[in-house]
Amino acid sequence: MFEQASWLNQPEKWSLENGTLRVTSDDKTDFWRKTSYGFIRDSGHFFGVATDGDFTAQVHVAGHYATLYDQAGLMARIDAENWIKCGVEFSDDQLWLSTVLTVDTSDWAVSAAPAMPDGFWLRVTVSEGVIRVQYSVDGKVWPLLRLAPFPVAARYLVGPMCCTPERGGLAVEFSQWTVGPAVARDLHDLS
Repeated sequence: MFEQASWLNQPEKWSLENGTLRVTSDDKTDFWRKTSYGFIRDSGHFFGVATDGDFTAQVHVAGHYATLYDQAGLMARIDAENWIKCGVEFSDDQLWLSTVLTVDTSDWAVSAAPAMPDGFWLRVTVSEGVIRVQYSVDGKVWPLLRLAPFPVAARYLVGPMCCTPERGGLAVEFSQWTVGPAVARDLHDLS
């Protein structure tokens, strides 16, 4: 899947080898629109592929988070005003599972992250105007992280994302990335 992707805000340091994308974030990168802070930032690193309509995507993420707002995960994007980023974010001196849904303005929702010494997986499904975000610490059990309305589009971009609004230098590895047709599952199906 990585070979089909292209960068929005390509980082200075990155490599793709043996199915693993390694990224080191540039200084003061972010995705955010308006809410609370009043600014718009569209400078985060995003390595996306285009889909024809609805999809399911998942990826394994392993990072070395240390500074306020260090973050990495998946992004699904229509354009600069309509997107979601989800993953792990460092805030208040700990790691959080984090989602930021943006339809003109950004929101931010967090929940405590479980122990994940070897990283974590994210899965995003967009289907019929709804986005479902799941995470996993073992690649087998997938609890729900977020369910929300999401704009319907003929084409989405989806892929790995990372940002460091307060610094540069977050090292992240993305692997096991897949994108395919939207998988229909019961809301509480953990598989």
